[in-house]
Amino acid sequence: MAGTADGDTVDVVGLWVTADGHIRQELRPDGRYDEARGERRSAYTGRYTVTGSHLDHVDDGGFSATGDSRDGVLHHEHLVLYREEKAP
Repeated sequence: MAGTADGDTVDVVGLWVTADGHIRQELRPDGRYDEARGERRSAYTGRYTVTGSHLDHVDDGGFSATGDSRDGVLHHEHLVLYREEKAP
């Protein structure tokens, strides 16, 4: 979904990466996420919810973080992540 002007929730399911590719966050359709950092797979795992364009993450260890989707870019705390498009 492109936006939330009519109250819709944005579609964030997929793989999101930082510009340098160091951090990769997979947001799954079941409300779970898996974040890799560098060579470390599953550095953080947990659940997320989306309300409009706002995301709330709760790590399996209890840590929480928030973010927002703006113009197709995910702003997650201090990170800026871009959707990685699948190759055709």
